[in-house]
Amino acid sequence: MTEADLAAARARMIAKRFGGATTSTGGKGSVRRKKKVATRSAAAQSDAKLGTALKKLGATSIPGIEEVNFFKEDGKVIHFVNPKVQASIAANTYIISGPSETKPLQDLLPQIVSQLGMDNLAQLQAMAGQAAPAAAAAAGATEGDDDDEVPDLVEGNFEEVSEK
Repeated sequence: MTEADLAAARARMIAKRFGGATTSTGGKGSVRRKKKVATRSAAAQSDAKLGTALKKLGATSIPGIEEVNFFKEDGKVIHFVNPKVQASIAANTYIISGPSETKPLQDLLPQIVSQLGMDNLAQLQAMAGQAAPAAAAAAGATEGDDDDEVPDLVEGNFEEVSEK
């Protein structure tokens, strides 16, 4: 045997032993694997665990809710648009899931005034109190500008004044 024959035999032996592109799992007489099993990600596993916990609570889905707002103590609002809402009344548990945004209270103000509680109304009054001096200062700055005043009316006929 030459060096080339020996190298080729070693390559065949390594390919056979360590399986190049074969799908068999064992040796010569073992059964071929049917399919490769895909493992689930950690997020998918945690979602499954959450789903089973919700089933144990007996949470039922509540349809037709268009938006949900959570008011935080710092004046920000967690805003959900078209969330999935589930409730378990016996466990006093509500589950809100879906995409959310954290926004300041001022961004949502015209639409959510009816949803504000007593503590949120106090925050709203504080914001209005801060905005009032700023608006007065801005109005005072515009009163000092005399460039846009209306000129005094001339008595008599305008045509006579223009002919002079």
